[in-house]
Parts: sequence; C-alpha cells; structure tokens
Amino acid sequence: MKPLEDYSDIRGFCYSGGYRVPEEQLKRELGYAGSLRLNSTRIWLSEREYRKAPGDFLKKLCTFVETAWEAGISTMPILFNGNGLDPGDLEQGYEEYADRYVKDVVQALRGEPGLIMWDVMNEPSCNDYILEAEGEERKARWEKVNEFLRRSCDKVRRLDNVNAVTIGHTYMSDVEDTIGEVDVFSFHDYLPVRRQIEESYLAAEELSARTGKPFLNSELCCLCRANPYDLALDICREHHTGWYLFELMITGYWSDVHGIFYPDGTVRDPSIPAAVLGFRRKRDEGMVFPNANKEGYAQRGVAMVQEALSEKTKVFRAGRKSLDEVLEAAEFCANLLEACELVPMYDPPTARIARIRKAGDERAARKLAYELALLLQEKCQLL
Repeated sequence: MKPLEDYSDIRGFCYSGGYRVPEEQLKRELGYAGSLRLNSTRIWLSEREYRKAPGDFLKKLCTFVETAWEAGISTMPILFNGNGLDPGDLEQGYEEYADRYVKDVVQALRGEPGLIMWDVMNEPSCNDYILEAEGEERKARWEKVNEFLRRSCDKVRRLDNVNAVTIGHTYMSDVEDTIGEVDVFSFHDYLPVRRQIEESYLAAEELSARTGKPFLNSELCCLCRANPYDLALDICREHHTGWYLFELMITGYWSDVHGIFYPDGTVRDPSIPAAVLGFRRKRDEGMVFPNANKEGYAQRGVAMVQEALSEKTKVFRAGRKSLDEVLEAAEFCANLLEACELVPMYDPPTARIARIRKAGDERAARKLAYELALLLQEKCQLL
C-alpha cells in the first residue's frame, strides 16, 4: 500500500508463527483476530530459512499474505530481526545473501494488495551486540547497525517504490537516527507507568510534526513489564496512534507473559480482549463495588460447604458426602467469588475445581471447599 498520512485506524497484532503455520490453523487463528476486529498483522521472516529452500519459503509467504488479506487483515513483513542479530551480518561478506533474499521477498510481495508496509528490522538495538557494549564502543556498534539499516531500506526502495517502509525500533529514542530512510516511523513501548508511556508519544508527535511523517506503535502490552493491555491501549488511543499487540497467540517462549488466545480459542484473561475492543475499567469516583451477599447467596454458599463437609460419626456408620456434593458446594462459592472479583484469577478456583474433579481427589476437594467458604466469609464479613 502507498504510504498513508494517518495510521491511527490500524488495530494490529504480532504473529510470530506467521507463514510457518499450517493453513487450517492459520485460518482458525485469523478468525480469532477477526473476532476482536483486528485488521493487520506483523510477521517475522528469516533469511536463514529462506536460504534453505527459497521457492518453498516464498510460496508459503505469499500464501500467508493472501490468506490474511482474504480475512480482511493486512500484513507487515519483518525482513530482519534485531533480537537475534549476528554481528557478522553487518559485514560485507553477508551482502550477497542479504541482497538475494531482499530481492526475492520484495519482488514476491510488492504487488500484493494485502501488504501494508515493509518493516526492515525488528528492534535493532535489542541484542547482545549493542547491549553488552559501553560508551564509545556502543556508539560505534549502533552506527554500524544504522548503516546496515540504511543500506537495507535503500535496497527495498529500489525494488519497490510504492509500498511504505518502516523500522520497528525498540524505543522511541532510537528512531531519529534513521528517520530519513523511512516513510513511517515505528517504535515499541513496554514502559511501566503512564508518565513514561506518555513521554514516548509526546516525543513521537513532536518528531512527526517536525518531519511530516506518520508513526505507529508496532509492539505493546506485556504482563511482566508492568505494561497491561488496558493502560497501554488507552494511552495509545488517546494519542490517536495505530498499534500492533505482541502477540495474538499464547504460545512459545513468551507464552507466560504475552498472548490473548490459547489454540482452542479460549483466553487467558477476558479483560484483555475487552481492552482490545475499547472497554475501559473504571478507576475513579463513582465505582460501585459488588455485594456478593445482597440476596444471601454468600451465606447459602457457606452453609452448603458446611453441609457438604459434615460427617456421620456413629460407630460402624461413619460416612462423608460424595465428591460431587463437595465440589458442587465449592463451585457455588467459587462462582460468587469470581463473579464479584473477590479472588485473584491467576488460577481461578473454578479451574482448580475442574482439575480436582478430573483427578477424583476427595481430599483436595474437601480442602478447597473449606478454603473457599472461609474466604467468602472473610470477603463478605460474615460471622
């Protein structure tokens, strides 16, 4: 696509599987993206994979872009990945490989209507080559990376004078060194507090006004970096900025801190798709707190657990309630606690109940029911 003046309508997602994903799985997972009204994806390519089997690589890549576009989703292919940067790739000896790879990929995709822009490199500064250097050595290495970026952007432009070019920089502070080489500048923002996040957008707006170039946030939202979806996306929308979540699927190395969907279409946390769709949690005056015992259900739940845990203690006639009876009482309490947000949802009580039911573990069932009844009493201040 030709460069646009404004990319604020981009609601994108990073998709690390990309062209490697089998067609049936790809269509299913693009369907998940569609359910959240996502309209663009960002995928990682690999020169090393291309080199092993160029024809097969290009065929899979074209199929991916076409399949995504049929689903209403454009594609931003990433040519090189700075996270795994091999310093040798910055040397003259790698040019032959890079030239052939860039030429074949660009010629294969430049006519695809689903191509939104080229990302020449993901996170050029986020690698050992840069991070382990200090002082003047770091500056020299960073300039060497920027030289590679400039050459690569020029290669893409000579092969494709229509589609936009960007570089997916790690930080907003990295952008200006190569601003002349791109049509759209993009940065990643995983910062932990509103003030720092706002500073990135203010810097982007200033640079955009100065250069006349639009911008994107091409990676955001990470649980372990104190960069929750609702905060990150709210600020992004306030600044009318297009975005790409990292990432769509809960899979691989980043699965414990990134991703919305499990392979079966369930989600880690329903508040995440709610944030993607623009729903915001109220955090100011006027909050109304749930009352789990408004109709006496908390008292009923505690009584159910008491009854389920009661025992017949007569000699030769001792007995306990069945596993199903204990778990039903536990589920009653769990549903109240979860619905009224009185319990952490990292490992929901209902998930624990499902595991115990499957295992048939009576001891674990009684223990959990007891704990849930006590927690319900505490949260609802029942005597």
